[in-house]
Amino acid sequence: MISLEDNATDIIGKAQRGLGISDSELAAKARVNAQTIRKLHEGDFDESALLGVAPVLGLDGRTLSEIAHGEWRPNEMESLDGLAQFTTDYNGMAVNAYLVWDPAKRMAAAFDTGADSRGMVRFAKHHKLQVQLILLTHAHPDHIADLPGLREETGADVFTPAREAVPGAEPIEEGKKFRLGDLQIDTRLTWGHSRGGMTYVVTGLPRPVAIVGDSLFAGSMGGGNVSYRDALQNNLEKILTLPDETIICPGHGPMTTVVEEKQHNPFFAGKL
Repeated sequence: MISLEDNATDIIGKAQRGLGISDSELAAKARVNAQTIRKLHEGDFDESALLGVAPVLGLDGRTLSEIAHGEWRPNEMESLDGLAQFTTDYNGMAVNAYLVWDPAKRMAAAFDTGADSRGMVRFAKHHKLQVQLILLTHAHPDHIADLPGLREETGADVFTPAREAVPGAEPIEEGKKFRLGDLQIDTRLTWGHSRGGMTYVVTGLPRPVAIVGDSLFAGSMGGGNVSYRDALQNNLEKILTLPDETIICPGHGPMTTVVEEKQHNPFFAGKL
């Protein structure tokens, strides 16, 4: 079972850095002392302190408390013929890559590579899948580390967001569409964590699937390294407006769904 990528300390830190709020400013606005903020950063989750800092940081207090006390994680995903997740280790960090395929025609697309694509390649060969596309969510090293190996093994065409050039990959803009047998793959620019973060929305399987890279995690989101404001807005407008049953496939942590994130993600709960 894959653990949540972020705990409550991580979530508070991401929101605080994104908003540019210092510890002293957070303490003053939340009407708590500096020691209380220090304890939160150390993982000492006093309930009243959590509920005090949450609105200052634009977070939902109830769901932040759920995560702080280990009371929520997304439901275990039922197997879906046409979707597989692969988790590999990149310098001590678990990173996800995915295969999506047309169950009838056996045409497949790989989304990112993780640190080692050999498991993905073995799976594709075992299930007689023809990997025709490699679609990159963004160009951070942990997500494209084994691109040369995956490209050599599959001979697939490689595409990358236009804002994040990758050698040998064709740049694509938001709105680009791909056909994969009877499946359609649409592209949505969900930048903010990185300059060109792309979400790929797959339709044609029994449930829609969104491969989101580091734009969104179960119960959290990628740090707004480029633009925190745009990361929040893009997640709200381009991912969480998808149908509730949409399976969200993040770059780190477990798979989740749109409805679970609308209800349990402290960054977004109560905003839709």
